[in-house]
Amino acid sequence: MKILVFSDSHRSMNGMYNAVDLHQPDQIIHLGDYESDAEWLADVYDDIPVCRVPGNCDGWGTEPLKKRITLAGKVFLLAHGHNWHVKSGYGMAIADATTAGADVLLFGHTHIPYCTRTETGLWVMNPGTSRTSYGLITIERGTISCEIHRN
Repeated sequence: MKILVFSDSHRSMNGMYNAVDLHQPDQIIHLGDYESDAEWLADVYDDIPVCRVPGNCDGWGTEPLKKRITLAGKVFLLAHGHNWHVKSGYGMAIADATTAGADVLLFGHTHIPYCTRTETGLWVMNPGTSRTSYGLITIERGTISCEIHRN
């Protein structure tokens, strides 16, 4: 399974379109700041499921600020990141992901790409801003790999 992860698109669609065309993912995740960009992706690529969470620039809506989803048998915890105060560090987000039993933690907000695997095996990814970068997650035979790509 291939999963593309975008964040902080702020109406910059070309990098996302190029990434989807290049990788042909099975799933797209958009981590906020301009949820409407995720809706546009869903309209253009109507055969690819799009999961999204709102960011701090998305106003007051009814979508939950964080979601726990399962893809290919792996648990993902996702949020924009402002609710976890990720600009001050990732500790709160990692603690929440650990409590949630997540295999993968996804957030944005800082516009700085980050991808690592912790000592406990939790993958932590911030895809940066879709203007310059995005995340690619691959799950094959139960094994997760995560990487950042530059536009």
